[in-house]
Amino acid sequence: MADCIFCKIAAGEIPSQKVYEDETVIAFKDLSPKAPVHVLIVPKKHIQSVAHFAEEDKELAAHIFVDVVPKLAADLNVADGGFRVVMNTGDDGGQTVNHLHVHLLGGRKMTWPPG
Repeated sequence: MADCIFCKIAAGEIPSQKVYEDETVIAFKDLSPKAPVHVLIVPKKHIQSVAHFAEEDKELAAHIFVDVVPKLAADLNVADGGFRVVMNTGDDGGQTVNHLHVHLLGGRKMTWPPG
């Protein structure tokens, strides 16, 4: 999508502090971190939100949660102490960029409710 900031980051048109990349996703440090570790995991394919996953996206969803999240948690040294994974969906859910993205937060004690 031409005007999507995350599509531009995934395409390398906008710089980011990349922590991971493969053929289907990119992960980079959040510009406004809410924890010592705060990265965004973004599919390179434009998908508006988790509510817009299609049948064809099952492998991508599994890859994000089975492969990428655990790897990054380990690489960023938050796997043992614990971390939070968040996906905001829609305006009321707090989604500010209309491109599916997963927040991985860690490095501090998380509280509940978050906001």
